[in-house]
Amino acid sequence: MKKRVLCLLFPGFEEIETIAPVDLLRRAGVEVVMASLDGSSLVMGRCQISVLADNALEDVENDDFDLFLIPGGPGIKAVREDGRAAKLAQVYSQAGKPVAAICAAPTVLLDAGLLAGKRFTSHAGVLAELSASLVDQRVVEDGNLITSRGAATSVEFGLALVRLLCGDTVMAEVSKGIMA
Repeated sequence: MKKRVLCLLFPGFEEIETIAPVDLLRRAGVEVVMASLDGSSLVMGRCQISVLADNALEDVENDDFDLFLIPGGPGIKAVREDGRAAKLAQVYSQAGKPVAAICAAPTVLLDAGLLAGKRFTSHAGVLAELSASLVDQRVVEDGNLITSRGAATSVEFGLALVRLLCGDTVMAEVSKGIMA
């Protein structure tokens, strides 16, 4: 059965942290649904690049997905205020499904109560808010949480998601295809 990923889109998302993992997952044959938090069909990123959402979050948030992906970016503050991403992260975690967050998005995992006792990483800009379990690595996997530092680690993060959902062989094929 084809794996499915729900990727959150929101105004002010970090484009590289979104597009690189989505691209790599799609190259691996994973269905990725990019869902707009505010229901907009076009969502503007932090660098003024607009991305076409596949759906509004409210239309797909109850669908069955294998992984929930939360990119970072300055818009994460509004994501946290909205609260739906934290609730979805809790639902996925309680179901034993992976939750992936990059850059400032691990703060959503903090809001969801998912970081206690877990190893994780994030962007340096949110370190003061996060706990002492922060790890100095580019990508960190602990149980069903996958975190990464930021834009510069987006390809490694995406490949880790491919490996998690599709296995080492598919990850190696995708990696070879992009000359990683």
